[in-house]
Amino acid sequence: MFSRPIALIISLMWAWNVFAQQSRYESAYLRVDVAGDRSGFAVLAVDSLGKGKLDVNTILPPETPDLTNHPPPAANGTDNPGWTFNFSERDITIHSWYSPTAAPLVLSLDPILCHPTLIGLFKDDGNMALPALLHFPDHGTLRITSDRTGRSLGYDALRGTGNFVRVTFPPATPEQPSVEYGLEVVAIYPDSQDLADDNRYDGLRRNFLSIFQLNPRRHVLANHAASDPCAFTVYMYAAMAARMPPLADGLSAMDILRQTLDRYIGGMKAYGMALYDGNEQLAYDFLDTYPSLVMAAADYAVSSHDRPWIDRNYAAVKSWADKMVEFDRDDDGLMEYPVSGNSGSWSADLTVRPSNWWDTIGFGHKDAYANALAYGAFLKMANLARMASQHEDALYYRNRARKLKQAYYHTFYNPATGVLAGWKSADGRLHDYYFLFVNGAAVTYGVITRAQGEKIWDRLMKKMDEVGYRRFDFGLPGNLIPIRREDYVAAEKRWGGPQLEDGSDGFEIYENGGATPSHAYFTIQALRILGRDEDSDAILYPMLRAFEEGGFQGRGPNGMTYDWKAWDGTPWGYEGLLVDGYMSLLAAIPGPPKRPVNRR
Repeated sequence: MFSRPIALIISLMWAWNVFAQQSRYESAYLRVDVAGDRSGFAVLAVDSLGKGKLDVNTILPPETPDLTNHPPPAANGTDNPGWTFNFSERDITIHSWYSPTAAPLVLSLDPILCHPTLIGLFKDDGNMALPALLHFPDHGTLRITSDRTGRSLGYDALRGTGNFVRVTFPPATPEQPSVEYGLEVVAIYPDSQDLADDNRYDGLRRNFLSIFQLNPRRHVLANHAASDPCAFTVYMYAAMAARMPPLADGLSAMDILRQTLDRYIGGMKAYGMALYDGNEQLAYDFLDTYPSLVMAAADYAVSSHDRPWIDRNYAAVKSWADKMVEFDRDDDGLMEYPVSGNSGSWSADLTVRPSNWWDTIGFGHKDAYANALAYGAFLKMANLARMASQHEDALYYRNRARKLKQAYYHTFYNPATGVLAGWKSADGRLHDYYFLFVNGAAVTYGVITRAQGEKIWDRLMKKMDEVGYRRFDFGLPGNLIPIRREDYVAAEKRWGGPQLEDGSDGFEIYENGGATPSHAYFTIQALRILGRDEDSDAILYPMLRAFEEGGFQGRGPNGMTYDWKAWDGTPWGYEGLLVDGYMSLLAAIPGPPKRPVNRR
C-alpha cells in the first residue's frame, strides 16, 4: 500500500500526463490515433523508411459492444486512469500507472489488410519477452522495449471466422507501479551501403524481416502468424537469419531460429511430417522435411558458435540426417519417397500427399528438388559433425553427399528437353514440366556442375521466352508448361486441377504454373552463380518493386489472395501472406562472392 504523499505524487503525475499526452500524431514514419476511451489505438500505420507510406491502418475496427451484461467503461478519471501516450518522429511512448481498475492495452490488428507478427522469444507462459519486434510486412517495424525488467506481451492470432493478430500490453502492477513501453520505428536488414542508398531496394529494406512470422499458439516460425508451421521451410528461415543483423539488445534472428529448432527437437510435428494434426493424407514425412531441418540446425551452429547447444542436440540432428539415409531404399545415393509418383496413380479422392512443398503436383519416388536439398544438407551435416568433433560422422556424411551427386544428374536429366525433370517415378519415367525451382536448386546447392547448369539454364531461359512469361513482378511460375491431369494431385480447378488431359484448363492456377515469389530465390540465385546477372536482375528488380508495393499479400476481388497469381494478375492464393516468397530477397544481398559450381 502506498503512503498518502506517494499516492498524491503518483496521482498528480498521472494527471499531468493526461493533460500533456497526445492523442493524434503523424510524421513520415508514423500515423497514430488514440481510441476515444484511451484503451488503445484507433489508427496505427508505420513506415520504416520514413517515406510517408501510411495509407494502411493496421487496427481492426472496434467490435460493437454488447451492453446487455456489460456496462460501458467508466470515463477516464482517478478510478480508471487507463494509459498515456506520447509521440515523436519515430517513437511511441506508452505509460501505465498502477490502478486496481486498470485494464491491459490491446492492439487488435487486421491480417487481411496486412499480416502483422510479433517477433521475439516465447516465455514458458506463452507470452513474448521484451525486447520484441512488431512487424508489418511491406510497411515497417516497431521495436518494443520496456523500462522494467521481466516484462512480456500477450500475443495471439487466428484465421478463419475471426481474423486477427492481437498484441497485449499488461498494465502496471503493485510491484511495478509505473511501467513505460517504448515503440521505435526501425528498419532491420543486412548492413550494406548499396542497399541503403538505392531506392530499388526499398522493398527489401521493409521486408527482410517478413519471413519471420511466429505462430503464437504453436510457439514456432510458420507460414504466417495464424497459419501452419512447415518443417520443410525451416532452412529458409535459417538462410535469412544468417544474414540478419541484431534485432534488439540481446535478441537475434538466430535466437528465434533456435527456439523453433528446439520445438522440433522436442518432438513437435508440423506440416510435411507424418500424421501432422492427425491428417491421414500425410502418411509419410515429405522428402524435403529432414534436409530442411538439418540445414537449419547446421546454419544455426555455424552462425552462433553455440557449442553447448551443439553438444546437447547433436544426436537429434544426426537422427534427422540418418532419416535422409533411410529414404535411400535402393542404395543409389538418392532418397526415394514411398509413393510411386507414376502417372495416373493418384486417387481422385486424395489419400496421400506427394513428396515435397509442391503438394498438389505428383512428385514421388525419386524427387529432384528434395534430393538437391539433401545434397546441401549432407554437406552441412558433415560440417556440423566436424564442429562436434565427430570426425567419423563428418567423413560419412560427406561420402553420402558424394554418392548422391554421382547419381543425381544422370537420374534426372531429360535429354528430350535439356533440363532436369521434377521426379523419376517408380516405373522409370521422367516427369518434366520445365520446373524452374528444381533446376535452380540444383545449381544453387552445387549438385550439378557449372557446365551442366549453363546448358540447362540456356534452355530454360529460351523456354521462358517461348511461353511468353514476362510478369516478373508477379514472381515466377514453378513450371513453364501445364501439368497433365495424370500428374496433378488436386482435382478442383480452384487448386489448378485440370479436367483436360493436357492440363491446359488448370494452367496458371495455384501450383499448376501460377506465379509466386515462393522458390523464385532459386532461379535468381542460380543465374547469379552462373554469371547471368542481366537475366537475374530482370527478374529481381520487378519483384523488389512488387514487394515495396505490397503485391504479394492481401485479398483480391475474387476472394483469393495475391501470394499466387495467374499470368494476367488474377489472384489464386489462400494464405494471404506466404513467408516462403520473402526468401527471394536473399538473392539481392551483396556478397559474399558468388560460389562457383564445381566443374568436376
